[in-house]
Amino acid sequence: MAADRTFCLRDVVLPDGRTGQDVFVEAGRIAAVGPRLAVPDGVPSLDGGGWLLSPPFVDAHFHMDATLSHGLPRVNASGTLLEGIALWGELKPLLTQQALVDRALAYCDWAVAKGLLAIRTHVDVCDDRLLAVEALLHVKRTVAPYLDLQLVAFPQDGVLRSPTALANLKRALDLGVDVVGGIPHFERSMAQGAESVRVLCELAADRGLPVDMHCDESDDPLSRHIETLAAETVRLGLQGRVTGSHLTSMHSMDNYYASKLIPLIAEARVHVVANPLINITLQGRHDTYPKRRGMTRVPELLAAGVNVGFGHDCVMDPWYSLGSGDMLEVAHMGLHVAQMTSQAQMRACFDAVTRNNAAVLGLDGYGLEPGCHADMVLLQARDPVEAIRLRATRLLVVRDGRVVARTAPAVATLDLPGRPAAVDWTLRR
Repeated sequence: MAADRTFCLRDVVLPDGRTGQDVFVEAGRIAAVGPRLAVPDGVPSLDGGGWLLSPPFVDAHFHMDATLSHGLPRVNASGTLLEGIALWGELKPLLTQQALVDRALAYCDWAVAKGLLAIRTHVDVCDDRLLAVEALLHVKRTVAPYLDLQLVAFPQDGVLRSPTALANLKRALDLGVDVVGGIPHFERSMAQGAESVRVLCELAADRGLPVDMHCDESDDPLSRHIETLAAETVRLGLQGRVTGSHLTSMHSMDNYYASKLIPLIAEARVHVVANPLINITLQGRHDTYPKRRGMTRVPELLAAGVNVGFGHDCVMDPWYSLGSGDMLEVAHMGLHVAQMTSQAQMRACFDAVTRNNAAVLGLDGYGLEPGCHADMVLLQARDPVEAIRLRATRLLVVRDGRVVARTAPAVATLDLPGRPAAVDWTLRR
């Protein structure tokens, strides 16, 4: 590929269904998109093979300070959210900055290989040393050429419940952390939870920063801090800059209350991020049968015009022993949990790990239109639904006009009498 990050990718399918498209990249930006583009002499061409070209995957909710720490200092025996929080509390005094950096950089490598080029990660500020904050600020600078990393100042133990949390959170913002976080349902009372939302939103408004709160990650239908978050968003003029993550209590609320709440969220233009893999794993743990699904009301929120994204949340940490950084796995689980099985709904789940999450992060120049950054992923699939079904191979990952990862096509060679020599899992319509 040319050193000036100029090339033409020929014959791709776009997520909106256009086929036989070429994408001309010039100096790291998309210059033109269309069929059989004429480009200047000497511009290298890459064969897209009729495969799906997508903007990069985006993860709007992750915990990179805890990632790849599974089994340290022990395994979560119950598999519950609260034991995970307790286990993280046991691990924090044992953390070293270098170990945090090493694990985070290893995960960033996984992410890039999977076409995941932007991540918003929450970082715990309740350790007075701010080891994790300093480590992830270093990681952010290191990976900047190939991955956008946003940091959320997250008071895991409660910004009012933990004596030094608010001061530490402000110190983290002073060091360069990007987003104000919170966890109102983990405060000591409902009243303190509501107060924490007000305090943190006012802090964000004063500093001109976005807000992203773990909100109502509970099976309790009376955990309603999202209502306060929406109200504070409107009061302080923060529309479009606030995210409510998890909102799992909504799966337990009665329909009458939800019919009031969802329009409030839409009016406030609060983004919502569900975390399908983790929500379905951690919620409903106190149920016998029937067991609640544990994820917020994604179809209803989308129908109301709310921007809904999906996050990975955890990979091999105190809360979740699985995960690989594959946002198509996240979309696949979200599709099933929310029963979003129409063609349009399945495509919406693809959007939830691409453009919807990009809107949560406020990414500039994201997409496949002329003028956008030349960040893209070539997937071994013919459309977004097929990409989710197959968790499609990432044939090429391009960042700023440079190929940063390649994977050989997935092909199974058979040795069966009277049958084809290879299997093609895609359906060529």
